[in-house]
Amino acid sequence: MEKYVITTENTADLPYSYYKEHQVEYMYLTYQLDGITYNKENELDFKEFYSRMRAGSMPTTSQVNSEEAKDVLRPLLEAGNDVLHLAFSSGLSGSYNSVRLAAEELKEEYPDRKILVVDSLCASLGEGLFVYKAVQMKEAGASVDEVAAWLEEHKQNFCHVFTVDDLFHLYRGGRVSKVAAIVGTMINLKPLLHVDDEGHLVPMASAKGRKKSIEALVSHMEESAVAPEQQRVYISHGDCLADAQLLAQMVRDRLHVSSVTIGDVGPVIGAHSGAGTLALFFVGTHR
Repeated sequence: MEKYVITTENTADLPYSYYKEHQVEYMYLTYQLDGITYNKENELDFKEFYSRMRAGSMPTTSQVNSEEAKDVLRPLLEAGNDVLHLAFSSGLSGSYNSVRLAAEELKEEYPDRKILVVDSLCASLGEGLFVYKAVQMKEAGASVDEVAAWLEEHKQNFCHVFTVDDLFHLYRGGRVSKVAAIVGTMINLKPLLHVDDEGHLVPMASAKGRKKSIEALVSHMEESAVAPEQQRVYISHGDCLADAQLLAQMVRDRLHVSSVTIGDVGPVIGAHSGAGTLALFFVGTHR
């Protein structure tokens, strides 16, 4: 019987209990805040992370490098497993390329093992939804090649739409101009963004006020969701649980989805999106 392990990165923002329950291994993108580097051993409490951001601290992040990737993959290969790695979007990080290079080197050491690396073009719980679909297929008996092929064919159907509370954070990240940040803040304009077909983070619209921006997320899902009543939908938030719960209720009421899972935007993603980020992930006809 074919043995394979699904691996990913902590940017999938799934709870670590999920990785353990489904035997998913993950690589760790580190982050730096107030002069300290945080990793798997000393991760900061998420609420504390966002509290520091709101107080003015500016975190930075580091991608997975090839040696770190090999440290995760090599024990799995030595144990006789093939590996399917589902990578954080190449449009947002160099981690995919690092893992790809590590896989090429490891194939020379383990010529009898398969190491498949899929660029998810996803982030946060969009990447989490990507992992969930792969795990679901694996546990239903699909081979590593079948799962990889399905994901490659359908990756453009994993939709990400989100809004942020702090335009100046987008300005610092180069997503909007300083003038747009100042004017937008003055008139309480909230941007809507999505992850495009190449895995980049791009603005798509704006709404007046927080509630209107949340309603706009649901409207976008209404326009493109495929069979929402059969879907597990993910919502992630940057320390704004009440808004996430409101969004979840609106999605249930208007689209009658099968289930909604709410989770945190972890520090690696949150370092770039800011406190108050609210994101909706689902399967649609297009991104």
